[in-house]
Amino acid sequence: MATAGLEDTKVRVLEAAGRIFAERGFRDATVRDICQAAQVNLAAVNYHFGDKERLYVESVKLAHRMRMQQVPMPDWPPGTSGAVKLHGFIYAFLCRVLADDGQGWESQLMMRELAQPTVACEELVREYIRPHFTLLQRIIDDLVPRETSEVERHRIGFSIVGQCLHYRIAEPIVRLLISAEEFKQNDPATLADHICRWTLAALGAGPALGNVEPATSPQEVRR
Repeated sequence: MATAGLEDTKVRVLEAAGRIFAERGFRDATVRDICQAAQVNLAAVNYHFGDKERLYVESVKLAHRMRMQQVPMPDWPPGTSGAVKLHGFIYAFLCRVLADDGQGWESQLMMRELAQPTVACEELVREYIRPHFTLLQRIIDDLVPRETSEVERHRIGFSIVGQCLHYRIAEPIVRLLISAEEFKQNDPATLADHICRWTLAALGAGPALGNVEPATSPQEVRR
């Protein structure tokens, strides 16, 4: 029971910290406010995490784990085409960064960390982002000529990720540039179709952009 109680305290501190760090950032969040929100003693942070910096790192990692669990990458069967994999990857990634399911603090905290990297960034990249980038690179391998250089493959990957992040990072500007009705159409499924078609056309692996049909079957990639 004692061990379970300690673990419960640790989880409460982490979840409270995640929300407060997402709202205020590392500098403006205080350990006192986090402990009050978690309804624990001030000593709990030092006991479980050592200091505020380590608590922040673990909060960022928790945010990423939770988004991964809520929106896992598709489990593609052998023989799945690169186009279908690309669509599935983009769709899952967009669902994570455009969170509208009441768990927005997770995406908010990750976006804050990516925009203003701290000591947490290195661990986040090593443990979570790099494996996903490696997955994306394998998908790209199926779509480009064999002689395409590694540098160019990396740039293609960054371009895909950049298109996805644009709709989160530039959201305030996008809202000012287009009507509210048009903005509502920027849901993950629609954006995944657009970004996938754009990418496949640029790589010469899909129809020209004048073709308004989805690059792949939405039912196929989301089941």
